Amino acid sequence: VHRLVTYIFVYEDLISLTCGAVIIWYFAGSFERNVGTVKHCFLTVTFAVLAALLYLLLEPVVSRVSEVEDAKGFTPVAFATLGVSTICSRMKRTLVFGVRVPVVLVPWFMLCAAWFIPHSSLLSNLCGLLAGEAYGLGYCSCLDFPEPVGSKLDRAFPFSLLRRVPGLQYIPGTLAERRAFKNS
Repeated sequence: VHRLVTYIFVYEDLISLTCGAVIIWYFAGSFERNVGTVKHCFLTVTFAVLAALLYLLLEPVVSRVSEVEDAKGFTPVAFATLGVSTICSRMKRTLVFGVRVPVVLVPWFMLCAAWFIPHSSLLSNLCGLLAGEAYGLGYCSCLDFPEPVGSKLDRAFPFSLLRRVPGLQYIPGTLAERRAFKNS
């Protein structure tokens, strides 16, 4: 059961680790600023498990047609956060390589680009994207927790300890605290 989460920490070489670090920095950082550190940690584990379960469901079917790379690395979770962000975005269009496209298509363009990341599994990235979009559309709302719970978790261990680490940017759990944090 532990492998449903630990696969996001597995990298085969320095290039895939570097690509994973850039993806984490770019996509997960902006997602954390929108939802807070507590919810981001919870959703990271949730998206890892959902993507892994979906991968385990689809892998036997897809492997009959094509060779399937093993699920590893943080990219499935990054695609899940990207899927949630684009579904919940108020923007309708954005620029991709100088062309205006609907925001909901951006993750699919990124999925095509991720195909070129060494040792990256297209199927696991697709499963992450589908899990994130399902969450963004509200199909996984039972997995969500209200802001008061996030506020209580902010004050509990290990998050209370994370707040005190110098140099670490901790994003509060409630919307009012996040707005105050952004303004300070």
